[in-house]
Amino acid sequence: MSATRIEDFTAPATGSQSFQLSAMASRLLVLYFYPKDNTPGCTTEGEQFRDAYAEFKALDCEVMGISRDSMKSHENFKAKMKFPFELLSDEDETVCTLFGVIKMKNMYGKQVRGIERSTFVIDRDQTIRHEWRGVKVPGHVAEVLAFVKTL
Repeated sequence: MSATRIEDFTAPATGSQSFQLSAMASRLLVLYFYPKDNTPGCTTEGEQFRDAYAEFKALDCEVMGISRDSMKSHENFKAKMKFPFELLSDEDETVCTLFGVIKMKNMYGKQVRGIERSTFVIDRDQTIRHEWRGVKVPGHVAEVLAFVKTL
């Protein structure tokens, strides 16, 4: 895969913060896009990133989750799940569009627009080092962690 540089972006983050990609320049970033707070797959994925978070931090790598949910929803989800990382809100789909993760999906026999579960490892130069699209949750976080260990 050829390296793709991501243009700088900002997004509201939990903890009344504002996230800016260029401010992350001192470390690696795992940015995982997920469809919706408090749904089974998204909860499991978040729990797995939570449980591996100390290992990512030891590699000087930050983890952030992002979806189209509101900040209120994110704050509740983060508190309920005890996530040690921030969640970013992309209600207007600006960041989702930048990464090309909005897809037409089948839900209960209907076509709906939604986030395709995707994860990106972004280096200190805002370059995507690896991407996973159409992610299946089981084993995914371990795979991402194994990749980060190679950097």
